[in-house]
This record gives sequence, structure tokens and C-alpha cells, in this order.
Amino acid sequence: MSRLLSRAVLSRVGLVTGLALLAGVMFWAGDRGSNSHAANSVPPGSGSAAAAGVAPATSLAGPGFTEVAKAVTPAVVNITATRVARREGHDSMEEFFGFPFPGRPRGPLAPGEPRDPRDGHATGMGSGVIVSSNGYIVTNNHVVEGAHELTVTLPDKREFTGKVVGTDPKSDLAVIKVEAQHLPVVSWGDSGQLQVGEYVLAVGNPFGLTSTVTSGIVSALGRGHMGITQYEDFIQTDAAINPGNSGGALVNAAGELVGINTAIISQTGGYQGVGFAIPVSMAKPIYESLVATGKVVRGYLGVGIQDLNQDLAKSFDLKQPQGALVSDVNEDGPAEKGGLKQGDIIVKYQGGAIGDAAALQRAVTRTAVGAKAQLTVVRNGREVNLAVTIGEQPGPVTMAGAEKGLDHALAGLDVQGLDRQARQALGLDAKTTGVVVVNVEEGSAAGRAGIRPGDVIREINRQPVSSVKDYEKLAMSLGKQERALLLIHRRGGSRYISVQI
Repeated sequence: MSRLLSRAVLSRVGLVTGLALLAGVMFWAGDRGSNSHAANSVPPGSGSAAAAGVAPATSLAGPGFTEVAKAVTPAVVNITATRVARREGHDSMEEFFGFPFPGRPRGPLAPGEPRDPRDGHATGMGSGVIVSSNGYIVTNNHVVEGAHELTVTLPDKREFTGKVVGTDPKSDLAVIKVEAQHLPVVSWGDSGQLQVGEYVLAVGNPFGLTSTVTSGIVSALGRGHMGITQYEDFIQTDAAINPGNSGGALVNAAGELVGINTAIISQTGGYQGVGFAIPVSMAKPIYESLVATGKVVRGYLGVGIQDLNQDLAKSFDLKQPQGALVSDVNEDGPAEKGGLKQGDIIVKYQGGAIGDAAALQRAVTRTAVGAKAQLTVVRNGREVNLAVTIGEQPGPVTMAGAEKGLDHALAGLDVQGLDRQARQALGLDAKTTGVVVVNVEEGSAAGRAGIRPGDVIREINRQPVSSVKDYEKLAMSLGKQERALLLIHRRGGSRYISVQI
């Protein structure tokens, strides 16, 4: 899933355990930063850097950073994920629809994962940060996505089985938990206080080398339009980040967590001084929501938006290419109900100026569902003020097999509501109701019965499915071993499929 960006490779930084370490060192040695400091000999401790009374460091070397490394490394873990290698196209919505389906990752496997032709299994490795002494760990979604087994190894060599609490593919964040108490933690910091040029440390397990600490500075803030995740507000750093660092900690000079390391830009796939971390201003609310409810609730406006360039600005009689241009308005969505129209340029949201589409996206998703949002739009050269009631962003619903032990007929299915884009792609008219299958877990009962991505589930046990809420209600009412009779729509026709454990 690496992407080419101006001749450079933009990639998430998971690591394959099947890679020969010697070959990896030979290949990557020329690209490793000179400011990398191994911390394998750091004795395990407990508590956060702040609790340990670590004073902010004022230089790249010296006792300040030494104490930060000692305090932080015990709480940064190694995560080994074992997956069943998916067949090409088995659950690719991109193949079915002809474009990347909203919220679904591009490509058949996580970055760098090998297919093992002998047993069909793939093993990947990444990092995670313990943020709660009773075992909650923050990591990247791409580290744990699709895993049937997670092994969490602490720097003191203790091993635990990890359980996924919740994932958020749109931000590439996930929370897992291990059953343990009194674990060392990294305390939350405030990424909003970061400044360009400020010293930071990246802690993780590059190439499987545990408890590795690298140093650098904050190179830039608020990076978006990278194509890494759907929601982007990255911290850019030149602290060395390499494959295996995914999900690791980016900490400030006080040892506080300010980011979750996620991706790099490189011509070789290794460290070249341009790395990205998800700021805790985004990560912490998502963590709290996943722990509390198992999902992330985001504000939803119901519009398609794009940036303005100079030519578009002139076409819409604007002096500057500032704002978010509304290219589409979803039928019956909050925007349509609030009076927004195609061709409007949103220039203010809740009184704050909107510079581009990404700024509007961040503002809306952080707005509480049900809140009244005040918008200023430019329409036909004049400013118009509108009030829109923010809705809840629709997203895939998962009947997770891991939580139910695959003893539930619809365990392992991800479904999503039918919006205008999905209807057009599937060739459905506005009267057709149901939910579209966006992923089928390998080995699930539904998968064995023949359910596949792109199927539209219209009935469950002769009961109509008109929305995601209908699907959830009917699916959760199924008994452990109860058969599910599904009426599905597939490629222009309908058929019944019986799903049984």
C-alpha cells in the first residue's frame, strides 16, 4: 500500500517479521539517521515521564533526554499481528466499484505483508503505546487490521495476548487491551502547544529492534492532503522513523505523548528525514471514544467539498482561493436541510475562517452531533449565513467475530448504508433499500455461505432492512447458533442465501 509521491515512496511503517534481519540491515543501513540511539539496555520502570519528574531537555544530548528515554521506553510495546492472507480481490471494494470505497483501505494487505504460499498466513510487526496502567494501548489501525491473533511484548520481555477494543480506519488509529495491571504508561501531552523547531523523540521497534529511541525536531504542523488517511492533521518530524515504528510514541522533551508515529515519505522506503505522526489532539478523543463505546462518533455535514485554485476563485468571483467549494450535497443530509447548495463556497464555520476543504473537514468532524453550526457561504458573489444541525457521520458497522468467537451467523461482516455514491456504483434506484457489504472476514460463516463485498442485504429472516440501524437490530437479535436467511441484491438480481455456523 505504498504510494508514489513525486518520485518518493509514501508508506505506512509496519514491519514484516519474515524479512531476514541481516538483509534488512544491509539494505537499510545507508538510510538510517545518525541521530538514532538504541535503548535496549534501559531497565524497565513504571509510571510516566511526567510522574518521574523529568525536566524538559534543552539540547539534543545530555541528562534531560536520557531521563525521558528511561521513562518512556518501558511503555512502548512491540505488537505482532498474525493474519490469514486474503485472496486478491476477495474483499476489495475498489475492484467492485472501480474506485476506493469510503473508509476502506487501499490494497489487499497492510504495508509490506507477505503472502505465505505454504499456509496462507502473514505476520506483521508494529509498535504501540501504553496509556493506561490497566492495559489500554494506542496503535495504528494498519498494525492490527485483519489480525486473528495479537501478541504484545513489553520491553521487559513479558508477553500478553492483545484484544482489539476498537479501530478507526479513517484516522488509522486503534486501541487494544492486554489483561494486566500496574503497567508503565506514557502520559498524554498537548500537541496544540507544539512549535516548529521543538525537540521530539520517536520511540518504537524499527525492524524488530525493540526499544529504539531517535531524536529530531518538529519540522511542520498541520500537514494534510498527503493521501495517507481520510482525516489528516499530521505532525511532520525528522526524528528517524522506519518500518516497525508504526503505532509508536512521539514525545516532547518532557516525556509527554504528543503523537502516534504513522508514515514516512522516502525514495527508498526507509528513513530520509520526513516522517508523520497523528497528533494527540486527534488521537486522545478517538481513544476515549473507542474505549467508552467501541466506535468513533464524528460530526457530519453531508456535502462533497474541494479546494479552490486561482482559476476556480475567478470563476466564482472570489478575490482569493480561500474556502471550501461545495461540489455535491447529499440528499436528505444535514447540509441540504440547512439550505446549502451546490456551488456554495464555505468561508466561515462557527465564526472561524475556513482556508480549504481539509480545514472544514476537521472542524465538522470535531463538532458534537446535534449541535447547531453557523456557516457563512459565498453564493453568487454575496455572503449568506446559514445554520445547520450537524448529524452523525455514517460508517461501516461490524459484527466482530473476535468478540463473539465466530459463533454468530453475521459475525465478521462489515456493512455500510446506501448513499448516493454507492447507489450509483451498484446501479440501484432511490427506492432500493438495504445495507451494502464492504468487507467479509476470512473464515466467517457469511463468507463460507457466499456473501461477498458489494452484496446489498435487503432482508434478514424475512424482516426488511432499510438502514444500518435495522441491520444492527436484526443481527444482534440472532441467537448464537441461529441460522440467518438473507435476501440480497447482487449485480442486478436478487437471491436468498442461508448463513449458518
